[in-house]
Amino acid sequence: MAGRISEDFINEVRDSVNIVDVISQYVSLEKRGKDYVGLCPFHQEKTPSFSVNPEKQFFYCFGCHRGGNVYKFIMEKEEVTFPESVERVAEFANIPMPQEYQEQPVKLNPLMQMHQDAADFYQQILLTTKIGERGLNYARQRELDDELLKHFKIGYAPDRRDLLLTYLKEQGYTDEQLAESGLFVQTQDGRLFDRFRDRLMFPMSDETGHPVAFSGRRISDNPDEPKYINSPETSIFNKSDLLFHFSEAKKHARKEGHLVLFEGHMDVISAYKSGIKTGIASMGTSLTQQQVYMIRRITRQVVINYDGDDPGIHAAERAVGLFKQAGSFDLGIVILPDKLDPDEYVKQYGAESYQAAITGAISTTDFFLLRLKKKYNLNNEREQVAYLSEAVQEIATLQNPVEQDLYVGRLAKETGVSLDALKMNLSRARRRQRRIDEHTSAAEPAVLPPAPVQEQQPVTRATRAQQRLLYAYIYSDEAREYLLLNGFVFPSPQYERLAKLWLNYIETHENVSLSGFLDFIPEELQSIIVSTDMMEIPGEITLEELEAQVRVLNLCKIDDEIGQHMQAIADARRRNDQTAILRETQAILQLRQLKLQEEEAVSDRKKASHEQ
Repeated sequence: MAGRISEDFINEVRDSVNIVDVISQYVSLEKRGKDYVGLCPFHQEKTPSFSVNPEKQFFYCFGCHRGGNVYKFIMEKEEVTFPESVERVAEFANIPMPQEYQEQPVKLNPLMQMHQDAADFYQQILLTTKIGERGLNYARQRELDDELLKHFKIGYAPDRRDLLLTYLKEQGYTDEQLAESGLFVQTQDGRLFDRFRDRLMFPMSDETGHPVAFSGRRISDNPDEPKYINSPETSIFNKSDLLFHFSEAKKHARKEGHLVLFEGHMDVISAYKSGIKTGIASMGTSLTQQQVYMIRRITRQVVINYDGDDPGIHAAERAVGLFKQAGSFDLGIVILPDKLDPDEYVKQYGAESYQAAITGAISTTDFFLLRLKKKYNLNNEREQVAYLSEAVQEIATLQNPVEQDLYVGRLAKETGVSLDALKMNLSRARRRQRRIDEHTSAAEPAVLPPAPVQEQQPVTRATRAQQRLLYAYIYSDEAREYLLLNGFVFPSPQYERLAKLWLNYIETHENVSLSGFLDFIPEELQSIIVSTDMMEIPGEITLEELEAQVRVLNLCKIDDEIGQHMQAIADARRRNDQTAILRETQAILQLRQLKLQEEEAVSDRKKASHEQ
């Protein structure tokens, strides 16, 4: 086992980073008041409900109710243990782990570790073995130097039936794990064989950079073999949720301000070679809503550069439609000449020319109008009218009046049609578009359906009172002493447990902080602390308010007991048990009398407060 990480080191690492900087590696955050907000990385949403407070060093989602400090975020996002989260944050802060902990490697999920071992194995074969020379020669033909091979972790699977199988068995993986991995083909009698043979291997990593699948590129000239073979979906890999190079590209996107979307991983690699570090690609499939959502969490600025042939153009049109449905994207489109794909374009025109093409990406409206021109014969007046009608309808969807005016003016110059006539058509098209928008917003569900979120208890009077009292219990020594002296017990077992944990924490720690307390308590209690602390609760609490909140809880308790007796009366009536009905009725009368006394006490306290 790894050595235990000292509490002092845990505190040092946590205090050395700004939680905003860490979370910004995963979520595009915008400053709003004293907090930063963005789309929650834990569930799908269209309106940001994820909040990060740099002063308190907390995050909290008001949608799915996850919350905590920087360690909790890493644990949730990367699905790692607490010690592993400390190691990730320490790496971010450039703080070396203690020597006794460094000696032990972090353990991954067995399937993820298997894919990491396979990726290392394939690359070692490619770069250091005689059997890998065939793959290395092909890589050199594709102009892949050592830097690119290592950055993208590219390897080679020789034409052997059980080379990887033998290696992974030697590493101790079970037959069940090997069969589940997707790295092998299983025959009807249960035997396993390497799925990838005589192929250049491209690891596909998840959002955190761990390999979870492979794409193998054929290097032979055999037309009967598919050009690419991809891993099947497994428990750790869903092709709809993966974007090639995403874990690396999103780091550069913070600086570059955008991501560049390609069709295939060779396009990403060619772009990287040309200086474009923000390239991503879907894994040989059409773009999905989940992938659009992943991109949206990082940036709203996206450049689409699909192949220049007809299938590539149609795929770009579909991608534009998905981005528009998701909303709030600033899209650019790159159309390469001569139906070239990015890899071919770079080889033919060079890196500098390609960078200029990315920088000069056209708008989606320009893209639509260019496609529209090819649809119609503009030398025919009837088709020219149809072209203008469809073009004006597209321009009417634009939200910015300046953009609308710009494109209508351009249409007038290109076609010689009166600007006034086009503006009249635009006005009618805008009215139609408003009606469509109103109908769509009222009738259609959100494009990205929300994923299941954690169930939230209704915020009752009792919950609010307990939140206020817990806040006072933590932040006010005087309030805590008053509650303890009066034998107060939180009605909720979770709140009562937190109160006792806080007492234990402050008695055993010299440097007390709420962020440190989160590392001290069980995971299931952390969201209560964060949600309570991030509420806009006044810092000071008077003795009168303490008593008032306690009385609110007493009243809520009486109401609960009355409800239980009412249910007992209903049960007794079904049994025709008159004695039980009388007994339960008397209990209700006594409780109502007690409730009246409590309410009078609250009323008297309010009057006395006003008189003062």
